[in-house]
Amino acid sequence: MVDLLATLKEVEYEAGSCQKCGLYQGRHSVVFGDGNPASPLMLVGEGPGAQEDQQGIPFVGPAGRLLDRILDAAEIGRSNVYICNVVKCRPQNMRSASGGYIGGNSNRPPNGEEIKACLPWLEAQIALIQPKIIVCLGSISAKTLIEPNFSIIAGRGKWVEKHGVKIMPTFHPSALLRDPSKKRPAWDDFQRVRDAYREITGAVGPDN
Repeated sequence: MVDLLATLKEVEYEAGSCQKCGLYQGRHSVVFGDGNPASPLMLVGEGPGAQEDQQGIPFVGPAGRLLDRILDAAEIGRSNVYICNVVKCRPQNMRSASGGYIGGNSNRPPNGEEIKACLPWLEAQIALIQPKIIVCLGSISAKTLIEPNFSIIAGRGKWVEKHGVKIMPTFHPSALLRDPSKKRPAWDDFQRVRDAYREITGAVGPDN
């Protein structure tokens, strides 16, 4: 565990000076990851938003608070998982200005160039942590880790196995905030994740 933490910290330190794509020009923080790297369960989102960029921690804004409630309801808890994003710097609408770039007020999905540039950091996290379960939070994560043409609408809630890892694609928490009708199917997905997590860890629910 000590070696794993040390190695992750080394990768995080290296990522902190990354300038492989233009996102570095508007970032406040490199948002590398958070949680328990010894967990068999990894959650992978899209990219940090404004609050994450300021605090340097993934999923601390409104979507993150909803995710925390989902994890608590599933009796897993945020402290028992590792959370990160496909890209580590905030994708935002930028405008050119004299003297450089100014960050916009709105988030946007990362583009293909940004995802490709940042992918080695995510691959390093997966290789070091070796999760047994990955939850893809949203389309960008699913397209990156499952396959480029993946449809989150058609494919969510169904296990995909790649390289011995069980992958569960589901809606991003921000999508649940925009469209509350997605909360029920997302909760169904997390119940499947909970059951798989319990099978791996031997954890039991309160009624057992």
